[in-house]
Amino acid sequence: MFETFDDVRRYMADADVRMVDLKFVDLWGAWHHVTLPADQFTPALLEEGVGFDGSSVGFRDIASGDMVLVPDLRTGAPDPFWDVPTLGFICFAMEADSRTPYPHDPRNAAARAAAWLAEVVDGAVSRWGPEFEFYVFDDVHIDNGPNRAMYRVESVEAEWSVSNGGRGHVIPMGGGYHAIPPKDRLFNLRAEISERLQAMGVPVKYHHHEVGGPGQVELEIPLAGIVEAGDMGMLVKYVAKMSAFGHGQAATFMPKPLFGEAGSGMHFHQQLVRGAQNLFHDPGGYGLLSDLARWYIGGLLLHAPALLGITNSSTNSYRRLVPGFEAPVRTFFSLANRSAAVRIPKYANAPDAVRMEFRPPDATGNIYLSMAAQLMAGIDGIRRRIEPSEHGFGPIDEDVYSLPAEEVAKIGQLPVTLDSALSALEVDHGFLLEGGVFSEALVRRWIATKREKEIKPVRARPHPYEVMLYFDV
Repeated sequence: MFETFDDVRRYMADADVRMVDLKFVDLWGAWHHVTLPADQFTPALLEEGVGFDGSSVGFRDIASGDMVLVPDLRTGAPDPFWDVPTLGFICFAMEADSRTPYPHDPRNAAARAAAWLAEVVDGAVSRWGPEFEFYVFDDVHIDNGPNRAMYRVESVEAEWSVSNGGRGHVIPMGGGYHAIPPKDRLFNLRAEISERLQAMGVPVKYHHHEVGGPGQVELEIPLAGIVEAGDMGMLVKYVAKMSAFGHGQAATFMPKPLFGEAGSGMHFHQQLVRGAQNLFHDPGGYGLLSDLARWYIGGLLLHAPALLGITNSSTNSYRRLVPGFEAPVRTFFSLANRSAAVRIPKYANAPDAVRMEFRPPDATGNIYLSMAAQLMAGIDGIRRRIEPSEHGFGPIDEDVYSLPAEEVAKIGQLPVTLDSALSALEVDHGFLLEGGVFSEALVRRWIATKREKEIKPVRARPHPYEVMLYFDV
């Protein structure tokens, strides 16, 4: 939104801005913030930054936690949720002593991936279009203790709801795709979210009700650069959660909050361009794809098991990735097949629109690291000219669930647990280190923390369904 400090000060004076909110993302993908009175936002702050403790957000050890935040002026936008007029910025994390970019800051990693692409593919730029699927619930109860474990969510849209007012307009399980009001109770909320995002500089392509009957929705943004798309993704989650909260509801991007109902993914549409040229387009190629696009897909699919350790980084992610549904569990690509790990959208057939979509990811991954990792896998595919067909990745245009078992067994399978995905990442992460984009230390910290803080606590707890199965043995 802004290019210079003077641009910011003029806007602040015109809009009577009284607070400046600085947001930054931690290693795991969650936002944090610190707020300054408007008179503290000075040219010196852009040079010196604002201090914070990097050890509290996964960046550093406690003995060397001092870091600083420097706002990215281009991200400035009014925050619609504050009572006091507030201007928000997304920040880069910097070294406290040298004021140089901190290498483990996810935004910096995404920027390094963009620079590495431009070096390897002669000035190429990646374009990203995440899809945001999430549930909106009307009531949420969560409780865990030594003698209890439960959660309950409620949605007035659900066929099992007792709070729909007796009006009969409910959505059956799995029947919510593009549902229309009065069954769709969330159209006004989605419109409110969209208007707020657009006022903050985030364009919205469209929004609609998704397959999940009890409150699942989707919102899409146009293709954008990798850091910009990451910023937009963080804003989408923030605005969706805050807007729902304002109506006494709760938005969750959790991949699988409901048993037997559609899960929520975060599919990533991708293409590479140079100027006005779409480097993924070839009118004579399968799905209108160029050789470069095909090699990029080869890299994505070859490294897909390791990628899931970053893009699907929760134990809950693998409740969604189960066979027999649209969620992809096999490493192949296809034209328009939604069970493929990589789908080529058939409707995107104009020369500038041709692209591919990586479908396994979800919103539990840090969006900047998720995109950076995917880009690095694609670059590795281009550098090594990895042909998907030579690795059994297709294209496969048949319904894989109708193929004979012996044919399905020939297609590679994605990890079925977070632990197995992290094991794949442990073995296969050399491609991430190229160009200094990721570091060995970052990958090791990511794997160790996920195992210690998430996998072990989940594994150690009795599951409520286990109690039902085994209490009377």
